[in-house]
Amino acid sequence: MNKAQLIEAASEKAGLSKKDTESALSAILEVIVTAVAGGDRVAVPGFGAFATRERLARTGLRPGTTEKMEIPAATVVRFAPATGFKEAVNK
Repeated sequence: MNKAQLIEAASEKAGLSKKDTESALSAILEVIVTAVAGGDRVAVPGFGAFATRERLARTGLRPGTTEKMEIPAATVVRFAPATGFKEAVNK
């Protein structure tokens, strides 16, 4: 499902116009990205939580040549689905 399909399905489910649904979705995504980028954890009950994690620098192997290379430390985004979400997917 792409963004346009998500907006169409959500607008039908909520009884809103596609324009209003797109505005709401864009605002929600922007708030989530801004909060997580600022180091906050965003939890949506019944859906899941977004947070950042620090990944340490490490030594890896370059594919094909097996030459050692340094992989720098990075901040990565983690999504942890809520229990209800997991159960719905695993039916």
